Amino acid sequence: MDISANQVKDLREKTGAGMMDCKKALLETSGDFEKAIEYLRKKGVAAAAKKAGRATKEGAVTSYIHGEGKVGVLVEINCETDFVARTEQFRQFVKDISMHVAAANPQWVRSEEVPAEVIAKEKEIAVAQMQSSGKPAAVLEKIAEGKIKKFYEDTCLMQQPFIKEPSKSVEQLLKETIALLGENISVRRFTRYVLGEGAKNTEAETAAE
Repeated sequence: MDISANQVKDLREKTGAGMMDCKKALLETSGDFEKAIEYLRKKGVAAAAKKAGRATKEGAVTSYIHGEGKVGVLVEINCETDFVARTEQFRQFVKDISMHVAAANPQWVRSEEVPAEVIAKEKEIAVAQMQSSGKPAAVLEKIAEGKIKKFYEDTCLMQQPFIKEPSKSVEQLLKETIALLGENISVRRFTRYVLGEGAKNTEAETAAE
């Protein structure tokens, strides 16, 4: 079938993939735009997986201030080369991650970083909440696993739904960016500051004394 230049252009603008990849995706899916997007995303995930082990020593440390100075974020995101670090697409990715951290307040970058004692405590709470349900132990275990998965989605950056496009996770966004830019990218760390968080009320403490 014939694929028009406008179809290819629209798909490229939506996904950021190369022109030839967009044309191939449309041909493979008989011109179905949504299926073509899915095709490119699957291809991107496969490409990203191949690059995952490559060293990332370049990149950027970026700050983002939100809410008239009420919330501040610092993120470090790494890539393989200074060339990619200077591209508009990489900088947009860094900005998107900074904005996401400010809005979604993740506690860790990925689930592997969550301390074992935190997971054990969450699981203990989940099981305790359901013990009076009368369900078999195996069922309770499955439900607890589901609650832990939800805990990861709430607290771990990579597992969280991306704030600008909740149908995908931050990890999916990362893989699509790796596929687009052609080299490995990793979110190394972040810090989120909230104005007044953790500060002691000196006047109230003095009055109490």
